Amino acid sequence: MTRSPATPLPPPEERRRLRKSHSLTQAQFARRVGVSREAVRAWESGRTPPHGRKGETYVKLLTTATPTKPEPTGQQRSPEPPEHSEPAEPIKSAKPSARSVKPSPVRTGGRSVLRPPVRSVQEEAVDPTTLTPAQAFDALYTFCTPALVRQTYLLSGRRDLARESVERAFQLAWDRWPEVARDRDPAGWVRAAAYEWALAPWHRFRPRHRRPEPPPSQLSDRVLLDVLLHLPPPYRRTVVLYDGVGLDLPETAAETEASTPAAASRLLRAHETLAARLPELSDPLVLHQRLAELASTEHLRPAKPPEVRDGSERRARFWTRAAIAFTLALIGATALTLYTAPTHYDPPVPPGETAQGVPPRVAPGPLSDKERKLRTKLREELPHGPERLAPQPW
Repeated sequence: MTRSPATPLPPPEERRRLRKSHSLTQAQFARRVGVSREAVRAWESGRTPPHGRKGETYVKLLTTATPTKPEPTGQQRSPEPPEHSEPAEPIKSAKPSARSVKPSPVRTGGRSVLRPPVRSVQEEAVDPTTLTPAQAFDALYTFCTPALVRQTYLLSGRRDLARESVERAFQLAWDRWPEVARDRDPAGWVRAAAYEWALAPWHRFRPRHRRPEPPPSQLSDRVLLDVLLHLPPPYRRTVVLYDGVGLDLPETAAETEASTPAAASRLLRAHETLAARLPELSDPLVLHQRLAELASTEHLRPAKPPEVRDGSERRARFWTRAAIAFTLALIGATALTLYTAPTHYDPPVPPGETAQGVPPRVAPGPLSDKERKLRTKLREELPHGPERLAPQPW
């Protein structure tokens, strides 16, 4: 049955059911539409609505495509294959002009190194519902860390800062693990935290960051890294997310906390700057390939998951003890102040005033240093002086 292209967009649950009725995974459906798998996942979850030509193509494929397998009736449906059972492929740009170019990575081995590999449930061989919090955290860390370290290296240009940013992001995730575990995209949560730490402006004041970082060995990689590091941090982050990780424009805008037009403007200006220095990077797929090659040249080895969890717990214990010590010190200082503070107030004697020509009476006032010394001397010498003569009655 053929429908009009103006058919209203089905609700998110219906979109997922329609795609599954065609026996297509999110990656396969994304290739037919010409977008990334993350975009299809966002559309099905209701986070972002499809729009533009891609949105029209998406609605048309949902409503007009013929299912490859008929739905069984009167019996139990056979279990469908998991959506992540397809091997990962290099991330392709969502731009129509870039679809005709097929990248051929030289150092990435046919797989994007700026994005975690897609794994199936059979490959994991574990039931997610039976995992302990530590096991779930270790699985997320092992899954995301290799690609995330390379992404933060492109943002900062420093190897030690890239490893530190990822470790601090996962330490923060372990501190807030109930919140992260319930998040729709835990990897995106950790990625945003790592990017914030890597792009923090106060790193320039640290002593070890004042020393220059050894540049990459290849001249082309050095030039590309130099151009990236001269971009403003928001532009650099937008380029890494859009051209490196493969997010679409609305997701890139949401992660950079900007509007979609602002993210598009940043991306356009960044592309102009890159193309001015390196004209071959005007092709989005070539830019993605070069970013992947630049990130893959550095062998960045992060810490093991138990070390990150132990570091997070040590940091939490340290700050807890510091807060307790500060509270006790504040209570002690307050108690000492209350104990030594005077309980009454003695107002000073006001100076006298002349009234009707009568001079004021001299009121006792504070003694000078010389008078106090004389008083002390007299008090000390009085017992040793002559006896006082007292008049006797007759």
